[in-house]
Amino acid sequence: MATYFKKYILVLIGLLGLLSMVTPALAQTCHYSTWSWNVNLKKAVLYRAVRKDYQDLNELEIDKQTGCSVCREDQVEIKLPNLKPFSICRQLAPSVRSTLLELIKQNQAVTEVIGYRVGQTRGKVDEHGNRTGFSNHSFGIALDINPQHNGLYTECFSFGAQCRLLRGGHWRPGKDPLSLTLNGQIVRQLKRIGLKWGGEIKGRQKDFMHFSITGY
Repeated sequence: MATYFKKYILVLIGLLGLLSMVTPALAQTCHYSTWSWNVNLKKAVLYRAVRKDYQDLNELEIDKQTGCSVCREDQVEIKLPNLKPFSICRQLAPSVRSTLLELIKQNQAVTEVIGYRVGQTRGKVDEHGNRTGFSNHSFGIALDINPQHNGLYTECFSFGAQCRLLRGGHWRPGKDPLSLTLNGQIVRQLKRIGLKWGGEIKGRQKDFMHFSITGY
């Protein structure tokens, strides 16, 4: 009887081990809060909370490159000295955490980091003027660093007086130590782990606070 019970326990342990390997998509419920940007009203609308099974996620809710979704369950919270905690895609979390920690140890000026935040600010516009695509922040694959000193500008094919600030604070390289620069350690080390800097975006916009795997 004891031998039989022992075998039963071993089988049960094996089954539990297999269950622990089940992907989040099969084992969890997805939760996130979001909103849509209305291009006609020029403001955020349709604030809502979403709860659904992972198996019901559509292709717009999942980043193809990392596999991270808009779900809170796919995000990892990062806590670093003197910074407000932020969350990032589980695939990027280890490299982002170690890189930022090293930058802080080097006394680099990192005062604020914003990661995961869900919003439909990209993609096609529906019949009501609402954007239908999720931003890179929505998947936790983007970071904003020192946003009050590294703004998002438009009309800015190259930086100059014609650039118009849309969000964040003015970018003043050489004058403000919290403004990021191409050759600065923060930009260089984040680029080293595969993140592109929004200050190098080609086209109308420059987003000096922003880092992501696509640059946008």
